[in-house]
Amino acid sequence: MVAPKTRDRILETSLHLFNQEGLAGVSTHRIAAELGMSTGNLHYHFRTKELIVTWLFRRFEERFAPCIDAHANVTALDDLWLSLHLTFEAIDEYRFIYRDIDYLLKEFPELESRAQALTARNLVATKAMCAGLAEAGVIAASPEDVEMLALQIVFSTTCWFSFKRLTPPQKSPAYGASALAAYYALTLLSPYVVGESKDYLNYLRAKYLR
Repeated sequence: MVAPKTRDRILETSLHLFNQEGLAGVSTHRIAAELGMSTGNLHYHFRTKELIVTWLFRRFEERFAPCIDAHANVTALDDLWLSLHLTFEAIDEYRFIYRDIDYLLKEFPELESRAQALTARNLVATKAMCAGLAEAGVIAASPEDVEMLALQIVFSTTCWFSFKRLTPPQKSPAYGASALAAYYALTLLSPYVVGESKDYLNYLRAKYLR
């Protein structure tokens, strides 16, 4: 088995530390110490913390893009639940980005346009997805409803892990935190769901709220 390249080890360790301890609280000295290498060696590969964050943001974009593209394949509520589940998993993997977004954009303003573009792309895809569900008869929603639903879904996925930090700690559910978050986001459509799709929503409600 080939050992990970030093750059990859630095990025993976940085991601872990940023997720666990927060972007503001982790320095390149802290990363180097975690890796058991000198700060000079780390700076040989990444001269600044900014470069590490920029590379991780690029990886997040690459990880998140397929989740956004998957919205185009959603034609039923079970498709939507899976799409949301995968979205929350991707965001959780790089959760420091949205959780610490205010600090990130303040310290690394060159990432702001990319973060905005990613959010705009997500909004457009989510709106198209909701419109498709309305056309398929899964939900009964006006164009105005579709617009608001898309905004609410993107808002919930973007802010979920910041919200979780403000709630009392709970035992992790057996089915996973991302699955539960996907269910909560899916229930935003609950007032609009019609026909047989209501049965699937009731099935999820029984599964996650028991």
